[in-house]
Amino acid sequence: MAITKVWIEPGCILCGSSADACSAVFEIIDDADSSQVKPGVDFTQHEAEIKAAAEGCPVDVIKYEEA
Repeated sequence: MAITKVWIEPGCILCGSSADACSAVFEIIDDADSSQVKPGVDFTQHEAEIKAAAEGCPVDVIKYEEA
């Protein structure tokens, strides 16, 4: 199954672990005090890193869907 959707739910504490695990998909926006999934990324190229970011999230707000 391939990852088709990735998102960050409210409650992110901006610890940076998502960007550390997969900077191709996640980024921290310092001037907006937020984190986001980068637009236009082919998630299938980064599935292991996305799963590692979700598993390593200390507040469990990184989510993904597989199809």
